[in-house]
Amino acid sequence: MSTSSSAERAAQVLSRPFTVGGLTVPNRIAMAPMTRMFSPDGVPGADVAAYYGRRAAAGVGLIITEGTYVQHPSAGLSDRVPRFYGEDALAGWADVVKQVHLGGGRIAPQIWHVGVSRPEGAPPVPEAPVLSPSGVGLDGGPVGRAMTQDDVDAVIAAFAEAAAAAERIGFDGVELHGAHGYLIDQFLWSATNRRTDSYGGDPVSRVRFAAELVAACRKAVSADFPIIFRTSQWKQDHYDVRMAETPQELEAMLTPLVEAGVDVFHSSTRRYWTPEFEGSDLNLAGWTKKLTGKSTITVGSVGLNQDFLPTFVPGSGSERAGVADIGNLLDRLERDEFDLVAIGRALLADPEWAAKVLSGRAEELLPYSKELLGTLR
Repeated sequence: MSTSSSAERAAQVLSRPFTVGGLTVPNRIAMAPMTRMFSPDGVPGADVAAYYGRRAAAGVGLIITEGTYVQHPSAGLSDRVPRFYGEDALAGWADVVKQVHLGGGRIAPQIWHVGVSRPEGAPPVPEAPVLSPSGVGLDGGPVGRAMTQDDVDAVIAAFAEAAAAAERIGFDGVELHGAHGYLIDQFLWSATNRRTDSYGGDPVSRVRFAAELVAACRKAVSADFPIIFRTSQWKQDHYDVRMAETPQELEAMLTPLVEAGVDVFHSSTRRYWTPEFEGSDLNLAGWTKKLTGKSTITVGSVGLNQDFLPTFVPGSGSERAGVADIGNLLDRLERDEFDLVAIGRALLADPEWAAKVLSGRAEELLPYSKELLGTLR
């Protein structure tokens, strides 16, 4: 296929609108959530609004914000990560929404509780306890304390309040961070959920917390306000973990979430091209869509020639990633394996990524380097 025809194909496949609930995204390109710690005291400022607005104006259809803390004392681990509560922070987020909408994009906040990943004494609430399903860290050792029913209820209420706030200040949907070994995911994973009550045990019991949380958010927002749920097999520093070894196990975990009100699953993998289960080329997003019938977002090293892990390891010699062809991605989109494509590091490196790809200028794309992380605007 010629370069010109490849460019035309990319533009055609990626420029199709996508609708879910009351949200219509102008194309199939999403911005993946990426923590940057550029919000002093948890308040996103004008620079944050400009950062997201710039990418919307350059053609990103749906922006999913960096993770932002719900209003619970144990939710966070930095006072430079944005929060999603308080008049000052919500006013900042309202400005972000305005800038993204002016650029022609749509936007959903990712709301987040880190659970056992929070170091003891970390801001923004240093005196808050470290909470998790069972007082067990990702490495299996004892950390903090297990959540009581009151803790469970308080966290669920905080997520529901944040979801309602997102709709109130003009966001187009909301994403619940249920991946990467953070609190919701800690309930889903048997290694961190050793509870003997109704929130622990078999996969269906382990998903109960997440399902109740989704249901509370669903009740707090309008029926056509999309709820996105981010999932992953891998966890922080445990990149080869698999919660579901078979499609049947995956379906058992996803079905209660669908019944609770999830509209879209955001399936996080290290490499989008990797088959999730033997005997099929489908990736995690593809299997999730097949099993649930719900729309999915794929993510994982899109547009780059290596996955994220080496580029974040100091001294690895692989702290840069080159530009990669997206032909395989387009093949999968054309087969409706998934519905949207989330771009992470490639979009950090090049804010014009979407505009270049959609206009046939892929040869102008910039490579990613770790040095960019401290200067991103």
